Amino acid sequence: MKERRKMKKILDSKRIIIKVGTSTLTHENGHLDLRRIETLVRIVSDFKNQGREVVLVSSGAVSAGIARLNLDHRPRSTEEKQALAAVGQSQLMNIYERLFAGYGHSVGQILMTKDVIDNPHRFAAAESTFAKLIALGCVPIVNENDSISSEEINFGGNDTLSAYVACVCHADLLINLSDIDGLYTADPRTNSDARRIPLVEALTDEIYAMAGGAGTERGTGGMQTKLKAAAIVTEKGIPMLIANGHNPAVLYDVLDGKDVGTLFLAK
Repeated sequence: MKERRKMKKILDSKRIIIKVGTSTLTHENGHLDLRRIETLVRIVSDFKNQGREVVLVSSGAVSAGIARLNLDHRPRSTEEKQALAAVGQSQLMNIYERLFAGYGHSVGQILMTKDVIDNPHRFAAAESTFAKLIALGCVPIVNENDSISSEEINFGGNDTLSAYVACVCHADLLINLSDIDGLYTADPRTNSDARRIPLVEALTDEIYAMAGGAGTERGTGGMQTKLKAAAIVTEKGIPMLIANGHNPAVLYDVLDGKDVGTLFLAK
């Protein structure tokens, strides 16, 4: 009964944070996967039409910058990464703006660094900005401000960023779209006996021991950073679900209550 009540709360979630990583938004060659992005935008727009409130935490700026400048390598220095992020972020937002407009929705860009979370005054300002954008019917699109970020004020990846955004927005649910179907007992790419874990009630040492490293060359986080994100949001009473973003239509499955991904229950 208790689990059914929790699942119903998730299915009824009104304010949803959706995090999409670089591996979801790009092809193997690093260029943006426009068909997948268009599908994602259409589904988010449909959620908006249902009366849900959606905040999109989107990676992909550096990859968009690489593609725009026709480079054949990932950034080799912090300065190069920052420059590529500056070029790519405008490209990314231009795509989102045009696609969402086609479905009758407006977007607003928010670029964050960790000091927003650490400073109470800046936290309150971010809280107010998100609240106003949502009240105006916009889809806030969030990324880390990589162009000016430094080791002292970065999140270390959008998995962590999305968790803090969920807290700032007082979200009902965080959906983390990854390049894997969920948390497994072992790495399914190297172990055929690995089993997906559909439900995690508590983040134990055993659960942490199952996390591996980074998922792909294009992404910056692996399962470890996703568990860190789960720890942040579940502590604040927000459930998190990891699902494979290769087909964004999995978002419908999540909110239809189908057995996909791994759900981390909130405390």
